[in-house]
Amino acid sequence: MSYLDTLNFNADGLIPAIAQDRDTGRILMMAWQNREALAMTAQTGQAVYFSRSRGKLWHKGETSGHTQIVHEIRTDCDRDVIVLIITQIGGIACHTGRTSCFFEKLDTDSLDWVAVDKVIKDPSEIYGDTATTHAPHTLIKPDNGKVIGELDRILDERKTANKDSSYVSSLYHKGLNKILEKVGEETTEAIISAKELQLVRATGDNDEHAKADVVYEVADMWFHSLVALHQLGLSGDDVLTELARRFGLSGIDEKNARTTKG
Repeated sequence: MSYLDTLNFNADGLIPAIAQDRDTGRILMMAWQNREALAMTAQTGQAVYFSRSRGKLWHKGETSGHTQIVHEIRTDCDRDVIVLIITQIGGIACHTGRTSCFFEKLDTDSLDWVAVDKVIKDPSEIYGDTATTHAPHTLIKPDNGKVIGELDRILDERKTANKDSSYVSSLYHKGLNKILEKVGEETTEAIISAKELQLVRATGDNDEHAKADVVYEVADMWFHSLVALHQLGLSGDDVLTELARRFGLSGIDEKNARTTKG
């Protein structure tokens, strides 16, 4: 029997994993692992988690460079929690740029959460355009009707940003061919994730992770398509205008009209 078989994963096949600093004993973060993530952690000596939002494995530090060297892997008496004894590269475990994700303390007088740990490094310096500084587990609900307009504004701003600190600016600097290459890559990944979702549903397995993966990959495809539009002096609003024009127009008629023009 494998050591993995003796653990009590939850109904989604996950187990909570706590990262603890080897030298200080401080709790740095909590994430989730599935069997594959835990096995890879044991094999590589670096922390690998499972992202529930993206539905895929997440090698800690793959974006930030703040990897975690794993010295010990422990479990509790019920074998339903994992503790990773680690060395945190860069001294930053939290996406807010702090040492620990547990940086808020309850003020017993005001009964409010107060941040008590300083930011070591600004998240924008770590993650560039994708940085978020909100507290962990805080869901930011976008106004979907304004998302494209806000993206148009940001993508325009990035044309004058430093290419060394902005991912979008670096794409603009590399030119249209590189941007279109990214559009192609993301489109391929979206297609693959859609086929994987179809396969999961055909087998009758839980499809929540596969659905999340499709949404994530399509979002990447849309985003890079918007970057391409802006490189060409167009915008997402131009596409919305064209889609609005098609309301009330038969799809067959619209297609025939394009064929006639050709």
